[in-house]
Amino acid sequence: MNQSDDLQINQAIAALRDGGVVAFPTDTVYGVGVDPFQPDAVRKLYQIKGRPIDKPIPILVGSVSDVERVAQNLPPTFSRLAEQFWPGELTLIVEAKSLPPEITAGGDTVGVRMPDHPLALALLQRFGGAIATTSANKSDEPPATSAEEVRSELGALVGIILDGGQTTTKIASTVLDLSVSPPQIRRDGGISMDQLTPFLR
Repeated sequence: MNQSDDLQINQAIAALRDGGVVAFPTDTVYGVGVDPFQPDAVRKLYQIKGRPIDKPIPILVGSVSDVERVAQNLPPTFSRLAEQFWPGELTLIVEAKSLPPEITAGGDTVGVRMPDHPLALALLQRFGGAIATTSANKSDEPPATSAEEVRSELGALVGIILDGGQTTTKIASTVLDLSVSPPQIRRDGGISMDQLTPFLR
């Protein structure tokens, strides 16, 4: 982490606290994020993306313990999966706790993930551990994998764009729903069911 990164992160944190939208790299694709506890900011995120309001927004966390800020009643499988696959390309759907209905689309669950990218983790940890984040693109368009693509796709709609160069992969995270039994994959991604199965028993 260099001085330029520190400056970018401080600017992004200030923007988030002010209800703004920031873009940043993750280990999968670039994301756009807001403070999950500011409903107006969450609504702004939906508007920028043109995202259907009935589609929940996942939350990125800076550590496994940060999940407790946004989720509750975690099943034993959560700890096993997080220990094995975090940080990494696995989003886990669990029971939400004290989140605005804008995040959960009125439901009672939330998707959480710890990304494997130094800039993203530094931003998350210094901001307080949790940022409501979705891919940096208009809905139904390909996700951005560089800061330049974010600027091209979303432009002035995003206040701060952290430039981490190209991302490591264009593959979205696997989304595994732990709120149902047995757990179900809701989106295929970088981690297969065969890899997950030993930790679901």
